[in-house]
Amino acid sequence: MIRTPGWTSACAAALRSRRALGVALVLPSCWLVLVIAWQLACPLARSDRMGLRIATCLAFLIAVVWLAGGVRATAERELRRIRHIAEVAQRVLLRPLPSRLDGIALAAGQLSVSRGASIGGDLYEAMSTPYGVRVVIGDVRGHGLGAIGAVAAVLGSFREAAYDEPQLAGLLRRLDRALARHLRERCRAEHPAAGGCEPDSPLAEEFVTVLLLEIGPGGEVYALNCGHPWPHRLCRGAEPLTPGDPLPPLGPFPLPAELAPMRCTRLLPGEALCLHTDGAEDARDGAGRFFALREALAHAARTSPVSPADVVEQVQRALLRHTRGRLSDDVALLVLRNDRVRVPAQPTGSGAAGVHR
Repeated sequence: MIRTPGWTSACAAALRSRRALGVALVLPSCWLVLVIAWQLACPLARSDRMGLRIATCLAFLIAVVWLAGGVRATAERELRRIRHIAEVAQRVLLRPLPSRLDGIALAAGQLSVSRGASIGGDLYEAMSTPYGVRVVIGDVRGHGLGAIGAVAAVLGSFREAAYDEPQLAGLLRRLDRALARHLRERCRAEHPAAGGCEPDSPLAEEFVTVLLLEIGPGGEVYALNCGHPWPHRLCRGAEPLTPGDPLPPLGPFPLPAELAPMRCTRLLPGEALCLHTDGAEDARDGAGRFFALREALAHAARTSPVSPADVVEQVQRALLRHTRGRLSDDVALLVLRNDRVRVPAQPTGSGAAGVHR
């Protein structure tokens, strides 16, 4: 197992917290035991003198307050430790994206429906490969801790296969096999005596929607879509892209024998794409009205050139205003802007006579 520096520091913090737990609880507990033993066994504790009784009650009260304070302080330290470990795991699993990849400016953000968590059932990643900038965004059925295993399986497979597979079809099949392995292992862990998935097992209904994109050197965008919302093109407004019907989500059904990537669009310099999960479209307010994602994207992209970070921030704020902070599903946004500059045609003939290398 690979141990990152962040993970090592998290483990060290856990060890220190356990030692502090002993120190914080042992001393108050011993004091409380002594006070109780005094009350039960010592004849002076049953004395009729009021001063001695008051002193005994005060000692008992101090012991109780000390013990309660130690328990509270230990619980707070334990909570901070758990949050620190969770943040380390979140940074490793859903790591921050660079601001630029091979001439593509990008920004991403996520809102988790689980309180206190920054990741849930949504996933995204972008990588610069020999075949172009490859991007994945997906949504695991469910959210919270139960979906993190599937997120890790899909993202781990993508980060390895994006460099190895020359075709998007091969990359998608690698993701499908990784998810299938994860579901089988999880099924064996949950049903050890069954020897396999039972027909009524909830794992039979697990699925992941996935959108794979590949942006070529000339801005051509090719995609393979397995049940995921299509992106929006941002250029002084927002235009949804619908190049074709998506495939079924990964998990319940096998992939077809032939997988042909769809040509979505050609992203010109200065233009952007916004990828999102269905939590952005399905968010509702108190009256049941859906969030107007296209209008929010158009408002955020009204300036040129589009700023990916500003688009993510403005749409997230609009989402939280619309739902009053009560999301019903995780929301992930990923915005990519083409910053590549076209190289002008070089002069030929007599115009190039003065050029020497």
